Amino acid sequence: MASDEKSAAAFRTIGEVAAATGVAPHVLRYWEERFPQLRPVTRAGNRRYYRPADIALIERIAALLDGEGYTIRGVQQLLARERPSGRRASATAAARSEPADAATPTPSMTKHAPGELQGEAATLARVRVVRDWIAAALRDD
Repeated sequence: MASDEKSAAAFRTIGEVAAATGVAPHVLRYWEERFPQLRPVTRAGNRRYYRPADIALIERIAALLDGEGYTIRGVQQLLARERPSGRRASATAAARSEPADAATPTPSMTKHAPGELQGEAATLARVRVVRDWIAAALRDD
C-alpha cells in the first residue's frame, strides 16, 4: 500500500467521498438533511469526516435513487423501516404489510411507490416481474 493511501477503516473528507462515490459534495450535504441515518463526524471548522458505514450508506442511497428509481421519500421510508432499534419500524410493520396479490407489480408501482416495498428481496422480485412483462410486450410487437 502506498504511503498516501488510507486504510479501509479511515475516515474520509467530503471531497474524498464525492470522488469515490460519484455523488457531488452539495448532494451529500443535502442528503445529510434528508436522511437522519447519514451523520458524518464534524470537527473544527465544520469539516465533515465520513466513516466507512457512512460511505456504504451513501452508496446504497445512490443505488436506490439512481439505479432502482426510488424517490427521496421512498428511500427515507425504506431506511426508516430498516432501523433496528426504532419503535416505529416494529410497531407499524404489520400495518404496512401488503396483500398477497401485491407481489405482481403494476406499471405505477415500479417507480412511484417504492416506499411500499417490503425489503430488497421483494424489490428484486418485482423488478424481475416487470422485466418479464416488458419483454413479453416487446415480443408481441
